[in-house]
This record gives sequence, structure tokens and C-alpha cells, in this order.
Amino acid sequence: MGNSSVPQGTQNFVASVTDAIINPLLAVIFAAALVYFLWGLAMFIIHGENSSKRSEYQQHMLWGVVGMTVMVSVYAIIAVMLSTFGVGGSDLPDPLPFSHAPSAVLTT
Repeated sequence: MGNSSVPQGTQNFVASVTDAIINPLLAVIFAAALVYFLWGLAMFIIHGENSSKRSEYQQHMLWGVVGMTVMVSVYAIIAVMLSTFGVGGSDLPDPLPFSHAPSAVLTT
């Protein structure tokens, strides 16, 4: 997995907890924030003529966006921490395939 200072058993445990518990939990919370935003948007459109209702549903949309932003940020922080400590998970993206291309391909 990469970093030799972290025991292999610990790496496997953290990777499995991240893959089995943390990432699905983040996805569920993100989905809830998305539904909250979309519900606020629908109610905002339905109650377009009522300014007090529009203001209320603008707040729903705002907090939905805030919630989604926080969940994406938490996922990114966790990914950086796992990468920093050399713990890989199956949900972490692999490097781009062309970033390690051999230079021999460009011979003239």
C-alpha cells in the first residue's frame, strides 16, 4: 500500500472501514442534502408569488448547497489524510493513466 511506517493490518482496517462505513455514510448525507435542495427549489417555484414562502425556500436551497459542499469537503479531507498516511481505499481514484507515460513513445 505504500507507507511502511503504518502496519499493513492497520492499513487494511482503515481502508475497509473507510470503504464500508465512512464513504457510504457520506454518500447518504450528500444525497439527503441534494434532496433537501431540490425540495426547496420545487417549493420555491411552486410558491413563486408568495414572497415569504420564497424567502423560506431560498433558505432551504442555501442550506442544501452548504450541506453538499461540506460533504464533498469532508470526502476530500479524508482522501488527503488516507493518502498522506499511505492508506489506500478502493474508492480513492487512481492516478491518471497518461501521467506515467514512458518518454520512449515520443521518438522521432
